[in-house]
Amino acid sequence: MVSLVVVGVCLLCGTLFQPPEVAAFKPLFKGGSLTHREITQLAILRKTAEVCRDIATAQGHNFTLPINNKLTPSAVLKACSASAASLSAVSYHIFYSTITEIFLSNAVVDQLFALSEAHHIDNEAFDKGRDLITQGIAAVKASVKQGSYISARITLGALCHTLQDFYSHSNWVEMNETAPFSMLIKPGLPLSNLAGPSTPTCKSCSGSNCRDNILPEILQHKKLTSGYFSIIPFSTKPAGKCSHGGSIDWTSYKEPTGGINKDDISSDHGFLHLRAADMAINATVEALQDIRLATGDQAFLRLVGLSQTTVLAFVIDTTGSMSDDIEEAKRVSFSIIDSRRGTPEEPSEYILVPFNDPDFGPLTRTGNADIFKERINSLSADGGGDAPEMCLSGLLWALAGAPPSSDIFVFTDAAAKDFALKSTILAMIERSRSTVTFMLTDAFARRRRAASQSQLFQLRSMPLSDKQLYRDLAHVSGGQTIEVQKRALSQATAVITDASTLDLVTVLQVVRSPVIAENVSFVLDPSLSNVTVYVTGDSPVFTIYSPTGVSQSGSVADGPLGSILTVGNLKRVKLNSDNQTGEWKISINSTHSYSLKVTGQSSVNFLFNFVERSEGGDFTPKANRPFIGRNATLFVSVTGGDSVTVTDVLLAEASGSAVVNGTIKSLGATDFLVNIDRIPEWAFVVQLKGLLNDSIRSLPSRFQRQTPTQQQGSRITIMAQPNNTIEPGIPFHLNFTLATNATGGSYTIQARTDRSFNVSFPSFLKLGTEGSAEGTVTLTAPSDTASGTDVTLTIEAEDSETVDSNYMAMRFTVMTKVTDFSSPVCQILSIKADCPVECSRASWELSANLTDNNGTGIAGVSLSRGNGSLSLSYVMSANGTNLTVASYNASCCSQEVELVAVDRHIQTNLRPPPPFSRPHVSHSEVVSPLKMSNGSVTVTLLHSS
Repeated sequence: MVSLVVVGVCLLCGTLFQPPEVAAFKPLFKGGSLTHREITQLAILRKTAEVCRDIATAQGHNFTLPINNKLTPSAVLKACSASAASLSAVSYHIFYSTITEIFLSNAVVDQLFALSEAHHIDNEAFDKGRDLITQGIAAVKASVKQGSYISARITLGALCHTLQDFYSHSNWVEMNETAPFSMLIKPGLPLSNLAGPSTPTCKSCSGSNCRDNILPEILQHKKLTSGYFSIIPFSTKPAGKCSHGGSIDWTSYKEPTGGINKDDISSDHGFLHLRAADMAINATVEALQDIRLATGDQAFLRLVGLSQTTVLAFVIDTTGSMSDDIEEAKRVSFSIIDSRRGTPEEPSEYILVPFNDPDFGPLTRTGNADIFKERINSLSADGGGDAPEMCLSGLLWALAGAPPSSDIFVFTDAAAKDFALKSTILAMIERSRSTVTFMLTDAFARRRRAASQSQLFQLRSMPLSDKQLYRDLAHVSGGQTIEVQKRALSQATAVITDASTLDLVTVLQVVRSPVIAENVSFVLDPSLSNVTVYVTGDSPVFTIYSPTGVSQSGSVADGPLGSILTVGNLKRVKLNSDNQTGEWKISINSTHSYSLKVTGQSSVNFLFNFVERSEGGDFTPKANRPFIGRNATLFVSVTGGDSVTVTDVLLAEASGSAVVNGTIKSLGATDFLVNIDRIPEWAFVVQLKGLLNDSIRSLPSRFQRQTPTQQQGSRITIMAQPNNTIEPGIPFHLNFTLATNATGGSYTIQARTDRSFNVSFPSFLKLGTEGSAEGTVTLTAPSDTASGTDVTLTIEAEDSETVDSNYMAMRFTVMTKVTDFSSPVCQILSIKADCPVECSRASWELSANLTDNNGTGIAGVSLSRGNGSLSLSYVMSANGTNLTVASYNASCCSQEVELVAVDRHIQTNLRPPPPFSRPHVSHSEVVSPLKMSNGSVTVTLLHSS
């Protein structure tokens, strides 16, 4: 049997040099042609709509949305919601950002594996390509099972790229096939009817006309081939073989000339581009269905981001002096859970990481509020040794485990012992764009052991240098450092309730250090509600002015503009709901550093990602820091903003007033490419401004939004092409290159994981005159690591003289090798059905034995279709085989059932033909095939990891 090893996929790794033009469907944008972005999005929307339709049908609800290639995220989200009342802007934002994450992971394959025949199924590399696809599908299923949805999405996007390229690069479409090549998602069956290595497949084109260059006998006998491709001058290919084609493919200049790719409408076989793209959509839908059946409907919807709303994430110090803080964390979390249970504002996920000294963790990540309550209720303040504590280690776990753009709250009264993690935390914040707020009580317990070994507590204030670490991390993330006395903590936790509301957007955030007296303006639009202004600092004095000139001092608790809560170093201003629209101003002065943040609830928000242009003119994503002083491009999407006109996208100095304006190019109603002439030296945030069409007001209203998380450029970059394989107990070697546009220099290297896996790496690299150096990171997952576990590896490089730094962060899926390819077998024992014309007066029954023979066993059996009752029992056969006995009973009005048997370790799904008029069993004999009146039975045998 063939062994399979899981794919671990790197998302959005940075690169200094432009990748070569790749041979594939175009990654993101190509006028007149369908790209990987559109193919992937359409497939996700179609399969998501189908899942929602099936759920609605089973619940007796109507689902009227036509499922076709004209679906939009907003239409699918609306149709999938039980009622209009359950819709929220955050649902759309998360759904669209999840789809974006998947198709960007698809596009990055062209950047990391531009010349890999396997990743693009060039050079007739069908076996290698299928291995990537099936291993990827297995990794997605395993990651979903472990709740590692981010890793699952990254892997899903990558495998879809290879799957989709098959239909552009092979002759499947030219053979007039009308359905996807399902063998690509099935690892256990041989690929048949491939053109042999010495079999000629093409003839030269006549001029530029390549319509008939595939040999007639290849098409007649349905021999499968794909084009050869190379960018190396004077490259050769086997005699008589087809080429990919295109100006950079040197094999296409050798007999037989020309190519067969269908990447876009101008390609050699561009006349078949739309057919190939449509086939790629259908094939992606088929792969998504395979994943859906193995994971279940609710997990699938979570995978595509449809069921996620807000996240409640706590990192809590559990050492001896923290009892009051822990009780307050319990109180505020229980209040949020109990008040919002069953409402659209109920958090979809809860995260908890305790820490003390020397321990931290474990990570609790659950969608069950009662489990979260139980875990946080079990926390107690005890021990911990001498302060400081392992705060940053706990925060690192939370950042890696939480969905992107989460709000994370850290409770502590002690300094961070693990301050060396600061650069890694900053990289994770920048990458995940999560917001971190520290709840610091004003005194901490310095613990010391008395002779009797009893704990004594000596209260003292935390030194400013220790607080500054937390302030720096909070500022970069867009969060706050709230410093209060323990007895006032219950008032300060109001910010947690604020942050966990739906549709929260950031209008403005500024940090001032060193401080200056200034007037800060911001615009509120009609879509905003529950606007809150936060001023955090030791001594800020401010006055707020409304658009009509009404003012209120920050020292007035209740005034004409709103109510002000003062607690510790925080002033929280809740603006009145009346007359908010227009330009507001805050006049502020302080003798110490401070931060100003303005938030509200709105349907209008935006996403952005850095992308870079390839030689072919299209764009691929870039994730690590962009190059200082060079131009850059942003891919910006406005969510919930069909009535929005974007006028400005700019980089605003995070701790100052400087800006760099971008040039905007519209890609449609809500997507934009923004060119930035130069990346600045200073840390920046991305701001978006525009006009909001208002049906009530005669004139459009101005609006503004901002990303809370700071970004930073760099003069160095890190490049790597991972081997995509991590096995428990087996060292994984990752080669990387450090590069800069300067010459020479010494750089400090650091590599860490969020799971404390064993990592070895060079402590520094010295760059030569060519401006680059190479290193190797060796990562070893413990031998008992569960399959599907994700791990984030962060590699950082810092210039020892200028303190300039950059990073690359990669997620990998850890899985054991799988050798079980035996299919589950289903044997129908009996079908009892005598259904009358009046179907509601009778029922029918099915009984079947399911077994995995000599495989690793059946993990479970479930209903994929049918609304009857399924019961399972487990027996031992006479030959010692474990049998699962399935008994199904349903009304005669529901005469179709689909049973899904999930193999414990097989890595793909085996699906039968569509249902027909007699009971059908896939991959086993049909026993007593009885014909039902007006119905059919389909037993689907499913392989899954």
